[in-house]
Order: sequence, then structure tokens, then C-alpha cells
Amino acid sequence: MTPEVITVTHGVVGYGDRPVLRDVTLTVTAGEVVAVLGANGSGKSTLIRAILGLVPLSAGAVTLFGRPVRRFRQWQRVGYVPQRLGAGGGVPATVGEVVAAGRLARRGILRPPGRVDRAAVAEALDAVGLADRAKDPVATLSGGQQQRTLIARALAGRPELLILDEPTAGVDAASQEAFAGALRDFTSGGGTVLLVAHELGPLRSVIGRAIVVHQGFVVHDGAVPEPAGDHAAPDHDHVHPHGPEEPAGLWSTP
Repeated sequence: MTPEVITVTHGVVGYGDRPVLRDVTLTVTAGEVVAVLGANGSGKSTLIRAILGLVPLSAGAVTLFGRPVRRFRQWQRVGYVPQRLGAGGGVPATVGEVVAAGRLARRGILRPPGRVDRAAVAEALDAVGLADRAKDPVATLSGGQQQRTLIARALAGRPELLILDEPTAGVDAASQEAFAGALRDFTSGGGTVLLVAHELGPLRSVIGRAIVVHQGFVVHDGAVPEPAGDHAAPDHDHVHPHGPEEPAGLWSTP
């Protein structure tokens, strides 16, 4: 039997008196690549944050690798890339330095980096196509390259589970292709991926299963549904912001 990496059982999350997730149940098993799809405001990013224990459940339960998330301590097994943020964070760091920070959960803060750490950083940079930019300041990179740097930082920790929140939103096509290649390499080594997306683009061929969230409910769990409306156009590129007023019906479901 394939081990369960993530389980959510009747999960409920609310902010004040506003429900965001309503009775969500799902399981992700080892080796799966699962996309969480839905419009802005549907609850998909809240679901990811609940899985990571970053927002509390008001009902239900979450486990990671078989342990309740509130008692989970093996965070070196998890690589997390949040919604698009500046990779440099205002600090004049190089690309290599940012990616090397992904090794801290494994080696600890006090131990200096060793051969294995350096090899992991080089491997991660190569996976996202930034090996030639390791010594460049992060501030000199494009938005897509900065996002690639954050993914490399997560990969450098050599996690078993990679969680990404809208990794391709607003980035260039070359970076989207690089993301897809990095995920293929990660999963070919047995890694598990859960990612949030508004649309998939080049990642579509990597995804084995899709969960569609609408108004806090899981309304589809299975094959990747075909995009509908403008998002079905072959030249549609997700480089624009989506306001909270955007309708949720962007994905057709059975």
C-alpha cells in the first residue's frame, strides 16, 4: 500500500464568522503530483496553509507523513514555496546564498556547510536553470528567476514533499518551463508534489491529479479538468492579477 503523505479529514477553516474551507477531505500519497485549482478566493491557498499548520482548523484534522500536523517536527522532509514573494527579501544576498538557506533545516544553524550541502545547492540551481547565476545578487534577477530561486531553495533541502503556492503566477514562459522540468526531475526520484495553481500551463503534463476548490468545498478530485472560457485559449498567459471579484467558474468539472 502506498504511504499517505498528506491527509485532510473534514477540515474547516474560518476567519471570524467567514467560512473559508468547509468540510474538506483529501489524501495525497507518496509519489503523486497533485494540483489544487480554483479561482482567487476559493480557499485553495488557505487549504495549503492549513496543511502546513500555518492556519488553525476550527474542525477536522490534518496529518503529514502519518503524524498530526500540530505534532509534526520533521520539517526537513517538506519543502515549501509560498505565494510569489521577493526572493531577496530586501537583503543583498546572492542567488547561491538564498538557495543555500534551504539546507539549514537539515544541517542546523551552527554547523558550517559541507560537501553534501554544496552538492545539494549546485544540484538545485541546475534543476531550475540558474547554475550560471549563483554569484549574482537576487535583486538583479527577473521575477520569474526570483521565483525559480525560491524553488531551488526548497529543492536544496532534498525534501520528500514539495508544496508550492501558485509557483507560475505572473512569471515568464521560460521560467514556467523550468518549473515543469524541475518537478519532473523531483518526482522521478520519488518526490511528492502538492501545488496550488490558477491555471497550469506547461505544468499540465506533470500533473497526475487535480483537486478543484470552489467556495471552500472540494468540487472535483480526479483527472485534470479542461480549462474553460478565456483560460482555454492557447495563447492565454497568466501574467495578470486576479481580483477577488473574479468568478470561480474557470474550470469545467464533471
